Amino acid sequence: MIIGVLTIELTLGEATSLKEKRKILKSLLERIRNRFHVSVAEVGAQDTWQRSTIGIAFVSCEQSHVSRVLAAVVNFIECQGAVQITDYQTEIL
Repeated sequence: MIIGVLTIELTLGEATSLKEKRKILKSLLERIRNRFHVSVAEVGAQDTWQRSTIGIAFVSCEQSHVSRVLAAVVNFIECQGAVQITDYQTEIL
C-alpha cells in the first residue's frame, strides 16, 4: 500500500471575507474530491481570509499512480481562477 500526501498553500485573491473564502474553498474541495477520488480538507490558516492550506491524501498499490494523481490535482488547482498555489509539498509513504 502506497500513501501519497500533498500539502498545498493557497492564496485566495478574490476573497474579501471568511464567508467568501469558505464558499470558494468548499466548491474547490468538492470538485477535487469528485474528480480525483481523493481525501481533501483545509488543514491550516482557517481564520485568514486570503490564505489557506489544504491537505490531500491518496492511497494506491503503485507509487507511479499516486504520483500521477497528485500531480494532476496540482495541475487542476493551477487552472482555477479563484486560487493561486504559493507552495506545495508531496510525500510518498
